[in-house]
Amino acid sequence: MSAELRASREDATLILTISNPGARNALHPDMYAAAIETLNTAERDDSVRAVVLTGADGFFCSGGNLKRLQENRSKDRSVQAESIDNLHGWIQAIQDCPKPVIAAVDGMGAGAGFSLALACDLIVAGASAKFTMAYVKVGLTPDGGGSWFLSQALPRQLAIEILLEGKPVSAERLHQLGVVNRLVADGTALDAALAWAEELAQLSPNSVERIKSLTLEAAGNSLSQHFESEKRNFVESLHHRDAHEGITAFFEKRKPNYK
Repeated sequence: MSAELRASREDATLILTISNPGARNALHPDMYAAAIETLNTAERDDSVRAVVLTGADGFFCSGGNLKRLQENRSKDRSVQAESIDNLHGWIQAIQDCPKPVIAAVDGMGAGAGFSLALACDLIVAGASAKFTMAYVKVGLTPDGGGSWFLSQALPRQLAIEILLEGKPVSAERLHQLGVVNRLVADGTALDAALAWAEELAQLSPNSVERIKSLTLEAAGNSLSQHFESEKRNFVESLHHRDAHEGITAFFEKRKPNYK
């Protein structure tokens, strides 16, 4: 079987599964375009309320394939540059997707696999799962936004420690640091992520989209700029049909039913 990104549905949740049997779900350039297209389609599909990214056979993703990278050393530099551009397109598509994206991690997220998990809005990990940015071990530097995400999520000293040492970091430690949202029993990360996605699917799609956008904007905004963004989003949300349903349901003492 070849490397592929499998897409499936469970109710309102789109499930993307990284699959590369025999290679610990190593990434392949063919996955990148498929991921971007699938996420762009999900963005336009109102029946999709959340996305879960996981790996096949109880292992999240081992990142780039070193054999392919070694082969690329004999090719023009543009070959590797284009591949990284396409990977970054996938990372950007996760960020741009208006639906919440949950990483379900069992086994390990390594290299760009770690970056993919960090790009997601939420991370559920098995108790024994590990994460590593081991680029330095083979004379390389991070891609997939890994150095950016870690620098945003952690104090600079901790981010540099993880990137320079290249050692595995336990899901438990990342949970303590606030990078992993939920620790669950090994082998249950996908089920836990799907259950969480189902909960999120009951929320106002308009509110969810705007909240995700606000948190992404916050890193580049001054407080005064963010005040303006919050004001605009609040006013637009108040006059959206979801607010009518949510407020009406509150006064009628019932669960809202968002379309």
